[in-house]
Amino acid sequence: MTSTHGHVPTRRPRRTDARLNRERLIATAQEVFAEAGPEASLNEVARRAGVGPGTLYRHFPNRSALLTAVLRDRIETLCELAGALSSSESADDALAQWLRAFLVHARVNQGLGGALMVEEEPVTLGLDCHRLILDAAADLLAQAQRRGTARADLTADDLVQLVVGIALSTARSHDAEQPDRLLTLVLDATYGTPLQSE
Repeated sequence: MTSTHGHVPTRRPRRTDARLNRERLIATAQEVFAEAGPEASLNEVARRAGVGPGTLYRHFPNRSALLTAVLRDRIETLCELAGALSSSESADDALAQWLRAFLVHARVNQGLGGALMVEEEPVTLGLDCHRLILDAAADLLAQAQRRGTARADLTADDLVQLVVGIALSTARSHDAEQPDRLLTLVLDATYGTPLQSE
């Protein structure tokens, strides 16, 4: 009897340890890729996460699998943020805060997306990234429009395209403040009055 009861608890901690290792590896990979790009050393990721290379490869058999997990995690975090912000008192502040987070996401993840696109085997994240981001932007924008603060002729697709454009155009800029300045211009226009056609 004692032996049968003894087997159940030993499995559960292993699953928990494996899950924690996986989460730690993804979080560490985000930092390492942000510093050194998508070609960063996977051994360095394992070292900083406090695990051996074998543990990393058990969870992520190749670089592509780790890049995919990192990108998926970032997109899910961005969408969770939109959900949390949707209950904010100020719809304007919620939209501005999320767009700033999205700009950081778009700038940081350019390299990851590019690295996945050049893989020999097609890579799928298991979710429609563009649709998730567009839906998050649409929900926050709609709230600001319902309250009469954001211009009614603006679409979520417009905002997403503008933020991605800022991320792409400032990728090699030596002016660290430029992305935020450009986004501030976009936000000013978001709450401006639509131009009247003659």
